[in-house]
Amino acid sequence: MGPVKPGLAGAPHPLHDSVHRMMGTVMALQVIGPGFGRTGTASLKRALEILGFGPCHHMEEVFPRPEQVDHWEDLAEGRPVDWDTVFAGFTSQVDWPGAHAWRQLAAHYPQAKVVLSVRDPEAWWRSFSDTIGKVLGAPPPPDAPPHIRRMIGAVVRMVLEQSFGGAADDKDRAIAALRRRTEEVRGSIPSDRLLVFDVAEGWTPLCAFLGVPIPEGPFPRVNSTQEFWEMMGGKPLPPR
Repeated sequence: MGPVKPGLAGAPHPLHDSVHRMMGTVMALQVIGPGFGRTGTASLKRALEILGFGPCHHMEEVFPRPEQVDHWEDLAEGRPVDWDTVFAGFTSQVDWPGAHAWRQLAAHYPQAKVVLSVRDPEAWWRSFSDTIGKVLGAPPPPDAPPHIRRMIGAVVRMVLEQSFGGAADDKDRAIAALRRRTEEVRGSIPSDRLLVFDVAEGWTPLCAFLGVPIPEGPFPRVNSTQEFWEMMGGKPLPPR
């Protein structure tokens, strides 16, 4: 596959046009990402948007949208969720909190392809424990807006309690959960619908799986540990 001509990367995928015509302003998800946070999900989000599968839902899309928090609290508490409302305006999803609902999303959007982002477990743990783990393992900042405090609480329930079954600093349980996610997705999603993807592999496998040309330019590499804390406004203070 050759590179896309300048100006074409990021153009809507042809499949999206028909979906938009059928559903108006509501876009059906075309890509579902069950991978845990810190498996390259931010880089995958940018890549999908470059390839025309955007906007892509990611945790960073939730914090500026207080109206989303009710839905994720419903998911955390086992209540029904209107997925078409949650993902209105999006054509793909990666990262928590959506990754927690991967089974429901795969059933609700049966035409969507599934891209499972993976990472070496030890490298993932080092990244998670120095970023998301610190956020979930500390009380929310007292000056955080109410919807941010509620969302952090919902993520604690989904990630630590329901996925990990342990505390934010429990390495063994966290890595076991990471491996279990890969096994469960592989065991549930047909191989022709699934790509198990390490962002270090770059454009080639992702573009081949999605049936789109390889764009010009490097595969995006974003959201390092330093960038994470810059986005969060600094690390939480240690307890006294």
